[in-house]
Amino acid sequence: MLARPDIPAAAPRLQSLGLSPDRPLVVVDVDEVLGLFIKGFAEFLAREGLDFRLDRYALFQNIYAPGAAEPIAEAQAKALYQSYFRSHCGALEPAPGAIAALEKLHRAAEIVILSNAPAEAETLRRGWLTRHGLAHPLILNRGPKGPMTAGLVRQSRGRSAFIDDILENLDSVAEHAPQTATFQHVADERLRPLAPRSARHRRIDDWAELGLAVEEAVRG
Repeated sequence: MLARPDIPAAAPRLQSLGLSPDRPLVVVDVDEVLGLFIKGFAEFLAREGLDFRLDRYALFQNIYAPGAAEPIAEAQAKALYQSYFRSHCGALEPAPGAIAALEKLHRAAEIVILSNAPAEAETLRRGWLTRHGLAHPLILNRGPKGPMTAGLVRQSRGRSAFIDDILENLDSVAEHAPQTATFQHVADERLRPLAPRSARHRRIDDWAELGLAVEEAVRG
């Protein structure tokens, strides 16, 4: 059977994921949405003898040797990032209210977890989701999330929503899947004042409120 040309080859079929195309579809990020990534990464760095200073909206530029005035080299920071996902991302602390809100939202919609974690993280990430009762299909993505999200929502005959903390991903979804409601959520309270926002996307940092807003958007 030939693939439909309007579904990118990288997007798996909803049916192959065990999802119904007749229900609404919600696509959800993990880090700083379902889980407290910054907190977990900072704890990992502390065990490596390094400091994570949350004084700007950045990742690799916030890692310092103790007492240093300049961050460590970006190549070293990236290597630590990869190491964290290979060995420690399964210990991520859930974002407050996320588990309960997503469980309730699942009654109204199908859920797909779309994460930009490295491929080496798949086993730990899938195990983390399962342990917390979030055994929804997991897709690991690279780069902006618009194309993959578009490939998924085009298969659905219901309404759709997308939740992420990063504006680049939200903008990408708005461009490639404009019919999809986009929501920004930043889980870490320390990160919220630093995270840029846009009038293009609804920003809701409380999961109880976010879950209700997403359910309303996909129910129509």
